[in-house]
Amino acid sequence: MRGGEPLRVAIAGSGPAAMFAADELLTVPGARVDVFERLTVPYGLARTGVAPDHPNTRRVADLFDRISAQDGFRLFHGVEVGRDVTHEELLEHHHAVIYAVGASSDRRLDVPGADLAGTATEFVAWYNGHPDHAHRTFDLSHRRAVIVGNGNVALDVARILASDPARLAGTDIAPAALDALRGSRIEEIVVAGRRGPAQSAFTVAELRGLLDTPGIDVAVEGADPAAEPDDASPPHSTVHKLRMLRELDGRAPSGNGNRRIVLRYLASPERITDEGVEFARTELVDGRAVPTGESEVVAAGLVLSSIGYRGRPVPGLPFDAATGTVPNLAGRVGTGEPVAGAYVAGWIKRGPTGFIGTNKSCARETVRTLVDDFNEHRLPAPPASPEALDRLLRSRREVPQPA
Repeated sequence: MRGGEPLRVAIAGSGPAAMFAADELLTVPGARVDVFERLTVPYGLARTGVAPDHPNTRRVADLFDRISAQDGFRLFHGVEVGRDVTHEELLEHHHAVIYAVGASSDRRLDVPGADLAGTATEFVAWYNGHPDHAHRTFDLSHRRAVIVGNGNVALDVARILASDPARLAGTDIAPAALDALRGSRIEEIVVAGRRGPAQSAFTVAELRGLLDTPGIDVAVEGADPAAEPDDASPPHSTVHKLRMLRELDGRAPSGNGNRRIVLRYLASPERITDEGVEFARTELVDGRAVPTGESEVVAAGLVLSSIGYRGRPVPGLPFDAATGTVPNLAGRVGTGEPVAGAYVAGWIKRGPTGFIGTNKSCARETVRTLVDDFNEHRLPAPPASPEALDRLLRSRREVPQPA
């Protein structure tokens, strides 16, 4: 509190970075935080981006519920900053605005026929019941699916496609998705990576979770996991990952009717057609995947890309198109003259890296910068009251009462 004046902050978005920032702000005596979420449900990817059979990860929503219950916290559903209320209008009611809007678009494949592929992000949103994707349909009629990219999201999608629907029925999976998966004819899911096993983007924990899932065979093809990684002193996690992959190398189907996930390495997509994916065979040269001149076609009905997220421009803020982030210094928007009252946290601040917990330290840095600016009187007092904000929003559209 600055001379008896309580700190008032608006946060755009309600995902992990937003909620951790709110929690940090509410340690300031008397602080008030208004969180604006464009959807009717909060918590972003913590709710709609986590696989339904990962209940421990999804329980972070319980923590966010506890944050939401603190004095001084208000959550507005169905309000999009930039559409329903502007940055300048928020500054009339708050000292500052933190944008924690994530990286809400997918990186797209740049190959002929890329428009024939969906994305793993869309598929995850579909089976989690995200309202923007509830209407989607995916072709599950072919015996094989291909996922381009081998990060954690790719393995999540492969595991859901290969899982027994009876097992998924006890989870929070969307009913429509469960019905579709019950009728799925997919028997094999190929998870393709351009480089070798040592460069796998998934974590050891994600791979272990896949191997521990009953009723799924997992095999490695296209590269020898026993080969030494390029780095003479690889991280312990890479050594552990290679040890696990070595045990899977060339493993044949179990023959008991299990669905099969194939981790295919040294395969770079060249073209997508109605029949499947044409891959160029690659080899590693100085850590880069270089085509060998050989290619193969993998027949598939469902093709999904899983090559990462990308931030979108935020109205009124500078944007670095190369990194998909808002330029900032320790969370304060701008690298020269700062944008008045504007801060960022999470993926829109640093890019789509790290895990849910990474956002905690990221948000803490932003909040410390903001509180320092508040204490140094660099943030003017808002002229309007919180009640005036309620009236403003109701005048624009039917906005639900804050939670």
